[in-house]
Amino acid sequence: MDFLSDLNPQQREAVTAADGQVLVLAGPGSGKTRVLTHRIAWLIREQRIPPYHILAVTFTNRAARVMQERVQNLVEGSLEGIWLGTFHSQCAKLLRREEDLLPFKRNFVIFDEDDQLSLVKKAIHELNLDEKLYRPGGVLAAISNAKNQLILPEEFPARNYREEAGRKVYKLYQEKLEQNNALDFDDLLLWAVRLLADHPDRRDAYAHKFEHVLVDEFQDTNLAQYELLKLLCGYHGNIFVVGDEDQSIYRWRGADYHNVLRFEKEYPDCRKILLEQNYRSTRTVVETARAVIDRNTQRTHKNLFSERGEGLKITLYEAMDDHAEAAYVVDTIAQLISTKEVPGSDLAVMYRTNAQSRLLEEAFIRSGMPYRLVGAQRFYGRREIKDVISYLRLASNPADEISLTRAIGVPPRGIGDKTLTTLALAAQKAGVPPGEVLLDLGRSADASRFWAEFKGRGAALLADFGAMLTNWQKLAAEAALPALFDAIIADSGYQAYLVDGSEEGDIRWENVMELRRLAFEFQELGLVPFLENLALVGDQDTIPEQSDAPTLLTLHAAKGLEFNTVFITGLDEGFLPHSRSRDDPEEMAEERRLFYVGLTRAKDRLYLVRAEQRSGYGAPEWSSPSRFLDDIPASLVTRKGISEKSGKPAHKTEYFTTWTLDRNRNASQEPVEMKYKAGMRVKNENWGEGMVVDARLQDGEERIDVFFDSVGFKRLIASMAKLEIIGEGK
Repeated sequence: MDFLSDLNPQQREAVTAADGQVLVLAGPGSGKTRVLTHRIAWLIREQRIPPYHILAVTFTNRAARVMQERVQNLVEGSLEGIWLGTFHSQCAKLLRREEDLLPFKRNFVIFDEDDQLSLVKKAIHELNLDEKLYRPGGVLAAISNAKNQLILPEEFPARNYREEAGRKVYKLYQEKLEQNNALDFDDLLLWAVRLLADHPDRRDAYAHKFEHVLVDEFQDTNLAQYELLKLLCGYHGNIFVVGDEDQSIYRWRGADYHNVLRFEKEYPDCRKILLEQNYRSTRTVVETARAVIDRNTQRTHKNLFSERGEGLKITLYEAMDDHAEAAYVVDTIAQLISTKEVPGSDLAVMYRTNAQSRLLEEAFIRSGMPYRLVGAQRFYGRREIKDVISYLRLASNPADEISLTRAIGVPPRGIGDKTLTTLALAAQKAGVPPGEVLLDLGRSADASRFWAEFKGRGAALLADFGAMLTNWQKLAAEAALPALFDAIIADSGYQAYLVDGSEEGDIRWENVMELRRLAFEFQELGLVPFLENLALVGDQDTIPEQSDAPTLLTLHAAKGLEFNTVFITGLDEGFLPHSRSRDDPEEMAEERRLFYVGLTRAKDRLYLVRAEQRSGYGAPEWSSPSRFLDDIPASLVTRKGISEKSGKPAHKTEYFTTWTLDRNRNASQEPVEMKYKAGMRVKNENWGEGMVVDARLQDGEERIDVFFDSVGFKRLIASMAKLEIIGEGK
C-alpha cells in the first residue's frame, strides 16, 4: 500500500472507498487527477480487478494521456484491455464494435465543425430556405443541443413555421450524415445511448463487463453522457465520479452541473467526499478565488485552503485604454522573463473571447517577443492539413462526399462544376454515393456501368481519379499507414502543387511532413484510429509540450491547465461578465465560475487587468470595472495604473458602458436643460437607431441610457453623443 503514502486523509478516503457510488467534489489544485489515477491503481493492485473490467472517461485527450501515463507508473504492470479515454473516443470504440446494429459501417468518419456546417448549408439550400433567416451556425447549434438532449429529428419541437423548418433541416442533415457514412461529435454520444437503450442484450453485456466506471470532470457532463453512464453501471453499480460544480463552464455546449445534484438524488446512499486543500496556489490566490465563488448559490460550499504560504498580493492594473492594457501585459511579461523570475512557458494571458487576443498579439509582435496562441488557427485546421486528411478519409470511406468534394479539386485537375453535377446526378439516379461511381469509372470504360452518363473528357478525368482512389483503398486495407500517405502525395501531385517556390509553400509542405510523422506513430494501429484521433483533437491538445513562449488563450481553454503567473485581461462589464449574461442569473453564475477557473490557474502571481476606455465604432467608449472585482477583499490587492494613487477604482462601478470625450465636466457648470425623455427614438451615425430608456441630470450633465438596435445599451452624456431625435417619447 506504499503507493498511497503520498495522499492526504481525504484523498486516501476517496481512493480506498468501498464499492458503490462515490461522489468526490474536488476544489482546484486539490489533486483530482491524483485521486482518479490512484483509485484505478488501487482497484487493479489491491482489489485485483482486471484492467479490461474498468472504464475511465474524461473530456480531453490531454487529460486522458496524463491519466494513462500515471496509472501505468502506479500499476507497474500491463493495462491491456482498459477502456481509458475521452467520452467521445470510448463511444467511437463501442460503436465500431457494434456495426451490425447501427445504420453505418464501422469505418465511419467523424465530421469536424467545418464538415458539419457544409452539410447544414447543403440541407438549407436543398430545402430552399434563406440562409439569412436560417443561419447555418445557429441551425447547427440547435441540432447539437437537440442531440445532447437525446432528441431525434422526429421528436424535434415544431410549434411554429420556423421550428418546423429547423426540424426539416435536422432530418435532412441526419440523412446526409448517413449517406456519407459519417457521424458528428454529438452522434458519438447519441448513438451509443440509443444502442444500449434499444438493445438490452448489448447493454447487459457492457454493464457486466465494466465492474467499475470512473468519471473525470463530472460537472461538465450533459444529459446524453449522464444517461450513458447510468446504462453502463446498471449491473455492478460501482460508479466513481470526480468533479466540482464551481468549475462548470460549458453550459453553452450542453454541460449541466445539476448532474451533480441529480447524482446525489438518484443515489441517496452515495459516499460524498470533499477535497479542499489546494496544492497549486498561494493562500492569497486561493482566498481571492474563494471570495469570488462564494457569491454563487446552488453549490456545495467548500472550505478551500492552501499551506503554500501567503504569497504575493494580487495586482489590479487599470489602464487608460485597451492599447495601454495590452502594452502593460506585454511589458510586464518581458520584465519577468528578462529578470529570470518566471520562464516564458509558465506565463499565461487569458481573456473571455478569442477576439480579445488581437491587441495582445499586436503588442507581442511589436515587442519582438514570441507567443503561442491556443484555439485560433489550429494545426489540424490549416488548409494543407485538411486537404491531405480529406484524401485519407476518402481512402477509408469512399462514401464521404464532403472529403470527395475537397480532394477531387485539389490540386485542380480539370474537373469542373458541370462534371461534378453530372457525377452527383448519376449517383443519385443509381442510389449510391458519388464515391462508388468514381470507383466504377476507375475500372475501365468497358467494365463501367456509368461511363455513358458522361460526355467529352469528363468521364476520363473522373476515371483517372477513380483509379487512384481504387489503389488507395487497396493500400488502406493492406499496407502500412505511411505507405498509403506517400502514395496519396505521389499520385495526387500534391507536393508539386503546394511547393511553388514561395516561403509560404515551404512552410505548408513542412506541415504536411509533420502530419506524415504522426502517421508513423499510428502505423501499427492503422488508418481508422489515426483519423479518429485527428477528429477528436481539442484546443488544449494543440499546445506544444515544450515551448518557452507565453501562452495566449481564452478562459474556457484554460480549464485543467496551470501556470506560475496568470494575467486575466478585459475585466470590464460587458466583457467579463459578458454582456449576454446580464439578464440571465444562470448565465451570470457561469460567468462567475469562468472567472474563478481563471483565477485558480495561477500558482504564484496573478494580474487582473482592465481598461477605462475601449475602442468603439469610431469613438472611444468608457467602460466600467467588472462587478466581480468588487468581491475581492481590498487587503489582497495592490492597485496600479490610473487608480494607484487613490487606491480606489477610477470611478464608481456602473453596469453599463459610458461614452464621452471629456470626463472633467462637473456639477459646477451652468444648469443644463433636459432635451431627452424616456421613449424617444434617436439615431447615431455609428450605432444606428435606438430608444431612450432613461434620462436624468447627473454632475451637471444630461445623461441618458439608450438601447440601440445594433449594439444594445449605451450610457451617454447627451451633449457629446451626437444624437438625432427621430421620434418623440410618450
